[in-house]
Amino acid sequence: MPEQVIKYRGRLAPSPTGLLHVGHARTFWIAAQRASEHRGTLILRNEDLDPQRCRRELVDAMYEDLRWLSIQWSEGPDCGGPYAPYSQSERREFYVDAWRTLRDTGAIYPCTCSRKDVAQAAAAANNDVDDEPLYPGTCRQRTDASNFSTPEGVNWRFRIPDGQEIAFDDEHLGPQRYIAGQDFGDFLIWRRDDVPAYQLAVVVDDAAMRVTEVVRGADLLKSTARQLLIYRALGLQTPQHYHCDLVRDESGVRLAKRHDALSIRHLRESGWIPEQVLKAAGLEY
Repeated sequence: MPEQVIKYRGRLAPSPTGLLHVGHARTFWIAAQRASEHRGTLILRNEDLDPQRCRRELVDAMYEDLRWLSIQWSEGPDCGGPYAPYSQSERREFYVDAWRTLRDTGAIYPCTCSRKDVAQAAAAANNDVDDEPLYPGTCRQRTDASNFSTPEGVNWRFRIPDGQEIAFDDEHLGPQRYIAGQDFGDFLIWRRDDVPAYQLAVVVDDAAMRVTEVVRGADLLKSTARQLLIYRALGLQTPQHYHCDLVRDESGVRLAKRHDALSIRHLRESGWIPEQVLKAAGLEY
């Protein structure tokens, strides 16, 4: 029998915690172009997990700014699709199911350490990390995970395989290699305020929505290494990854949502047209 061809499925995954900026324009434009080149499907997923930071008006702005850039999707919160719901705030049951599987297999453990505790321990150990401090392992030997019927009330950390190489081939940046326990430590998959962490939610949703390629910024390369461990622990198919070069400001700092002057909304209101925004992002319209 002929080999089955897997249809390309890409995604846009903005988080409504601030206005989209030029860096987002670059990533989402590339994601849309790659889906188009592969004659595939483009999904929009609203990553509104954090109830304290996500706002409805930012969701509306997100849709408007993406459409202004002529980016189109065929599945999403606004148009539905076979893998709805497409807003993370409506997908809790999927995350709880994954948490339960990880708990039952011993892949995660409850942790009562605060952010301050972890940061102080990392500073004392002179850990040089660029995204989050290495967890010192304070709660790693806990054996009471089975006592929890729900995840709320404590942090939950993924128990990494110390010393193991995590490698993958990035479709844009080439071979990537990280060492668990050196480049990153036991990481959060559920927060004590009962919010699933980014690392878990993204894996669960990309797998459930049958995403075949994840396009995102190069600042998330190390997150990909972490997420590959979650895919493995849950027995899920791993997508391909394409990490885009980052857009930086004049001082060389990568753009963040605090750069309001370079938000797509601000540039639109200043009279810019889509071609100018994409040119500022290093792209052609």
